[in-house]
Amino acid sequence: MYPFVRMLKEMWKGRRAGPLPLLGTHVSHHVCWPWDLDLWVELNNGRTLTLYDLGRIPLAMRTGLSGVIRAKGWGITVAGNTTRYRRRVRMFDRVEMHSRCIGWDNRFMYMEQSMWKAGECTSHMLLRSAMTSKAGIVPPSEILAAMGEKMEDPPLPRWVQAWIAADAERTWPPER
Repeated sequence: MYPFVRMLKEMWKGRRAGPLPLLGTHVSHHVCWPWDLDLWVELNNGRTLTLYDLGRIPLAMRTGLSGVIRAKGWGITVAGNTTRYRRRVRMFDRVEMHSRCIGWDNRFMYMEQSMWKAGECTSHMLLRSAMTSKAGIVPPSEILAAMGEKMEDPPLPRWVQAWIAADAERTWPPER
């Protein structure tokens, strides 16, 4: 089940934390509860992605993105991601999550998120997100204009550009 209560808590805390610049980092703290575990008694990989939602939504609130999306009647969707898992998160472990937008291209916004336990990174995710309207994908330039942002496109890191290029090579739809 989706952690609605946890999301409401994070939204409440995010609202109280104040505004962030578009490329700012939102930091949040979470606990791995028993219902987050898999059969090996560690944070389930699918639940990790759900917990990353708990960092992105307050980030969108604090940067002003969610207000613009709501006002325009747009939606937001995950258009791709890749996650690297490196350290176990066990029951009752506390993690610190860092969530930030790292840039955009002509169609998507790119975010990175990481979880940290006792100073060590447990996982790191790159996420591609699209804002959508009834007409389709809303270009980031239109989103930035609606937010009142007048900033140059930040260059995406080389590893992100390589991921974009590699993902473009994938066949779609996949073979059966």
